[in-house]
Order: sequence, then C-alpha cells, then structure tokens
Amino acid sequence: MITKAEIQLVRSLADKRNRDREGLFVAEGEKLISEIRSSSLRIRRIYATDGLFSGPEVTIVSGKELERLTQLKTANNSLAVVEIPHHKLEIEALKGQLVLALDEVQNPGNLGTIIRLADWFGIRHILCSHTSADCFNPKVVQATMGAILRVRVHYTDLEKSLSEARNAGIPIYGTFLEGENLYQTALTESGIILMGNEGRGVSPACAATVSRKLYIPPYPADRPSSESLNVAMATGIVCAEFRRRS
Repeated sequence: MITKAEIQLVRSLADKRNRDREGLFVAEGEKLISEIRSSSLRIRRIYATDGLFSGPEVTIVSGKELERLTQLKTANNSLAVVEIPHHKLEIEALKGQLVLALDEVQNPGNLGTIIRLADWFGIRHILCSHTSADCFNPKVVQATMGAILRVRVHYTDLEKSLSEARNAGIPIYGTFLEGENLYQTALTESGIILMGNEGRGVSPACAATVSRKLYIPPYPADRPSSESLNVAMATGIVCAEFRRRS
C-alpha cells in the first residue's frame, strides 16, 4: 500500500530544487530499473505492478497508483526512486580521453540525447555549465535510455574548468559558424568538444578557451540551407568524425 507521503515525495522530485534537497531522482520503466539494479546506483524504493520485481525495496501498486506517481505523459508499469550519484571532477584525469562540454544546453530532450550519444561513442565524461538542463530531470533520464548510468555528468564553472584543461595541455574544440571545415581539419584522438546553447551558441567566455574552432559544412556548400543544426544532431556528427579518425 502506497502512502500519501510517498506520493507527495515522488511527485515533488519533478522539481530540481527538491531533487537537490532530497538527493533523489525518479526513473521509470522495467528495462531502465533493471539496469539501475545491476549498476552501482542505490535504489531507495521501487513501485511496480504485481510480479514485475521482488525484494524488500519493492512496493506492489496498481496501474491507477502508478498514474498518480508518474512524471511522464503515460505511466509505465514501474517507477523507482534512486539516490543521485556524486562524482568528483579531476581535470588531470581527463587527459587522453575524449570529453564533451555543454555550455547552457537547456532543452532536456537535447541533453538526454547527447548523454546517449556520449555512451554510444565511448565518452565517459560530460562537463556542463550550471545553467544547462539537469541530467536527473525525468525527461532527461528517460531520453538517455540507460546511458545516464555509464556517463558521468559534472556540473561545474565551465569557463574555469575549460581554462584549467587548456592550461593542462588538453585541446579544446568548439563548433562555430566561422570555424574550420570539420572534415578537412586535423583532429586529435583526445580532447574536449565544446557545444553551445540551442539559440546563442557558445558563450564568449567559454569561446575564449577554445584552441580550435570547427564548422560542420552543409552539402553542397553553395546551396541555401538551414541556419544551423540542432545541438544534439551536431554533437553526433562531431563525435562520429572524431571517432572515425581515431
């Protein structure tokens, strides 16, 4: 039997301030919850229909009760309350790795897709400005399709972290309309790929830390085309080119 207090807690976790205060986030769906159970993350409580999961942390609920708990448009057959993991960011440890950095990427769907892309391309760390979307937003968690369990997202003073990385000898690549052609530019196997805000692009402060500006050209080059690419799509293209060269 689910209590009123439990319902209030789960519903409150739709808000970032409450997630931060409680140190908890919500994950929904049998597949995702099964992956979390096999990971290092700690599940506080699972609410599921009868026969789906077993264990002391499981509460059996009805479909109607799940509808009261869900933070999605359509309720799944299960929902878990999970403790938010905390990872220490060490700039020196990023040497020799391909890393993503996101400067005010604010759309939850874009962030979720980028985390999933990072997982696909073997990128284990993403640096995010404090003004980027929260990776434990329910929409982001669902959009990652489990990738949030394998990719570490660090919220940091991005300009400061990028400056430290550049001083440590880590190359920083950024995407700009005035950059060099991605397909004709020499790329290193490791480094930081900086992606900017959906509307404004990379901020001037973060742009000042970039060691090489890149541009994804349209095809053919002289044909009128869209003004810009969606940030998640652009991230996929850039990551694919870096991995193709490695």
